[in-house]
Amino acid sequence: MELNHLTLTNFRSFSRLDIDVPGGLVLLVGGNAQGKTSLLEAIFYMATFVSFQTANDHQLINFLVNKEPLTAARIAADIRYRSVSTPSGMSDRTHHMEVKIIQGMNNSNGVSRLRKEILFDGVKKKMSAALGNFNAVLFLPQMLRVVEGSPEERRRYLNMAMSQAIPNYAKLLIEYRRIVTQRNALLKQIGDRGGDRGQLSYWDEKLVSTGAKLIHDRIRTIQELDRIAANIHRDLSGDQEVLRLSYQPGFDPLEKDKFQHSLSFDTPLDRSGISLNEIQNGFIRALSKKRAEEISRGVTTIGPHRDELCFLCNGIDLRLYGSRGQARTAVLAMKLAEVDWIKGKTGQWPVLLLDEVLAELDPVRRADLLTRVLESEQALLTTTDLEMFSPSFVKQVQVWHIQGGRISK
Repeated sequence: MELNHLTLTNFRSFSRLDIDVPGGLVLLVGGNAQGKTSLLEAIFYMATFVSFQTANDHQLINFLVNKEPLTAARIAADIRYRSVSTPSGMSDRTHHMEVKIIQGMNNSNGVSRLRKEILFDGVKKKMSAALGNFNAVLFLPQMLRVVEGSPEERRRYLNMAMSQAIPNYAKLLIEYRRIVTQRNALLKQIGDRGGDRGQLSYWDEKLVSTGAKLIHDRIRTIQELDRIAANIHRDLSGDQEVLRLSYQPGFDPLEKDKFQHSLSFDTPLDRSGISLNEIQNGFIRALSKKRAEEISRGVTTIGPHRDELCFLCNGIDLRLYGSRGQARTAVLAMKLAEVDWIKGKTGQWPVLLLDEVLAELDPVRRADLLTRVLESEQALLTTTDLEMFSPSFVKQVQVWHIQGGRISK
């Protein structure tokens, strides 16, 4: 898929931007705080409806208007799907997508509130239904926290990727979170004031029904990404390092025998042969064993909300012992793997967005990375220094200059 045209209104530093976007590669050059990253953020927001920069959508509205009682930020785009089957054969198809972040006033208390409005070809869509209509993969330097940060950061990264490529995954995730919240409230109530423990059976079944599906999807996704990322990482590291992804489920459906306990740390366990039914049966048994502990603590202690994903490089856990350069290379390998994985799942290339991607890479890794980026159907890269890119690379891309939220070609 390609992003053909982009319009921004009151998004971050952009009061107004209206620009055609070519296929292939675009190199966006400009100083700090000129709008480069905000442009990538807007495109990625249209794919995921969340910002990797902030949890508060209020900050996405241009500061010149966000004090007004009624205002909005708007992202609109024309998107072309490549080689789509139609009654007359295979052809490209163009769609229009809009995302609005609308700030209004609550009539009951006068406090400002935000809501999102998503339209695809003029039809309003719920967020869970709109995911996957436009796909993008984003790298920002601060995404190193996916490797170095908390398990929540890694779950968030995984959920963003899977929500774009796996139908109904986002809807299932929302439902699972609601169930965990309700079940926790009941656990706390029983622990504090007593009551009928049998009420938990209903929520156990709900938790298992949704949670097992999430685990089932994550097992396959992580193993697929592991295979792709390992090959990419090997090239980026000059055959010096081996990257592996180790999935550690909050409920592990794998019955660990002596052989599995003897595996080395850098050999992730293979759970791909476990059926959804087996996961559900094991999950419900595990909840039964944990019931007394969970009532005492007032929280659901097992399930995919406690999943962990570890990045192993030559057997070293990068969370604990990896260098910054190793973490950066691992994240880049994952992002490039994500592009191939989404293409395999959807049949369409996602738009690749790379912010200051060459920083902290040696010349060899820079060259290897840019060779792979040139294979992308469409990619936008940012830099503060054009000289970081070789003249031969610059000749193959379109160069845009940005200053104060304005783009010149």
